[in-house]
Parts: sequence; C-alpha cells; structure tokens
Amino acid sequence: MPTKPEGVRRLVRYDRRAFESFERSARRLGWRWATANREIGHRSVKDTLVHILNVHEVWLIAAAQDRWDEVFSNPRRRPTEVRSFADLRAYRAAVWNGIDRLLPGLTERALTRRVRVPWIPGRYSLEDAFYQASFEQAHHLGEVIAVYRQRNRTPPQMMWIPLQTGVRVSVA
Repeated sequence: MPTKPEGVRRLVRYDRRAFESFERSARRLGWRWATANREIGHRSVKDTLVHILNVHEVWLIAAAQDRWDEVFSNPRRRPTEVRSFADLRAYRAAVWNGIDRLLPGLTERALTRRVRVPWIPGRYSLEDAFYQASFEQAHHLGEVIAVYRQRNRTPPQMMWIPLQTGVRVSVA
C-alpha cells in the first residue's frame, strides 16, 4: 500500500530528529572524539554523519528535484571540507532546506513519480527515494551506535515513538 504524503513528512521529521540527536551527542563528546577513526564504514562518527547527509541530499535533492549539478558542485558536501561542528550544522541546514523545497508539493501522485540515480539500475519512485534515504540513515546510525557501545557510552535516542512524542525512555 502506498504511503500517504503525511506519512512521508512524518518519516522526514523522524529522520531529522534522529540525526540531530546523534549530532548533538557527538558535539558534546567533542571534535576529537567525533573525528577519530573508529574502523566503521566511513571511518569516523563525523564522516558517517556527513555521509548520511550526502545520502539525503543525493536522493531527495539531486535525484528527486533534478538538481545534480548544484549538489555535486558543492564542495561543502565532502567530508574533508567539514572541518568543525559549525560546518556540519551548516551543511545539515542546507540539506534540510533543500528537502523542504520538495515537501510542500508532496501528493500521492507525486510520490509515484519516477526518480533515478545512475548507480542503481531499475525503476523506482519518489516514495522509494524517501525510504532509501531513511533506511540508509538507520543503517549508518547503527554503526555509530556500535561505536558508542564499544566505548561503554550510551548512544543517542533513535526509537520512533520517543522521537515523535518527546517521551524519554531508558533502555539498557
């Protein structure tokens, strides 16, 4: 059953809250902690957060809005160019703002519109693009959670209900 536009907006809201929860936690632990090589897919927590933003940007701005040149000509999207938490916040804000341009016109019909990325063959929809970005974010936040656990730290919150409602939960 296709997702309704409001469901997609809720998913986007959740993704932002989860991402920002991890960003805040990394900021509290410091730049040195966030940039240390943790032997995860994108090496550091900071580079993983940048990669997550890259994913949202490519699927929901470049592919969904046909803004490829704008996205790929922007040097701020490269992990090596994100040199501080201020740079990370600025890049995050640019990505969220770009996605915000897509959300007001979201309709059931719009969600069925075809989008394309050159590295994945086949036919998929704008709805698929929203899920691809969200699930890839969850995958990479899972890597970051492992970094926290390996260092005996409590990871940030990423559960759906608490992030939607603001309810605090304690999970061991």
